[in-house]
Amino acid sequence: MTSMPPVPRRMANTAELAAQADGRNGALWKLEPGRRDLDANVIALAPGAEIGEHVGPELDVLLHVVAGSGLLHGEGTTVQLGAGDIIYLPARARRHFVAGEQGLSYFSVHQRKTTAGLMPAHRPSET
Repeated sequence: MTSMPPVPRRMANTAELAAQADGRNGALWKLEPGRRDLDANVIALAPGAEIGEHVGPELDVLLHVVAGSGLLHGEGTTVQLGAGDIIYLPARARRHFVAGEQGLSYFSVHQRKTTAGLMPAHRPSET
């Protein structure tokens, strides 16, 4: 049996989830990972700016688009990005970001890496 390559996909939209809340309390959506140690950051791209095509790190990444718009290209698919979108990037998925006319800002959450940045580099262990 052959496996499909990992591809980015839209997981949820916070504006749509909020519209469905209808007075409910508690979680409207949650990722069901096992226990994780996470890293997080906010990335901003100017209008038309790009993060060139590359293979992602050896870990899953979750993005929340907080402002602007853009496109995410990967493995024969294009995902339109807009404020409120939650995007899942599987480990090792190819990705290429292009910011829209208003730029693109997103919140990124992923398991803590043992390397710094996108390229392998030694990161001292914490004791």
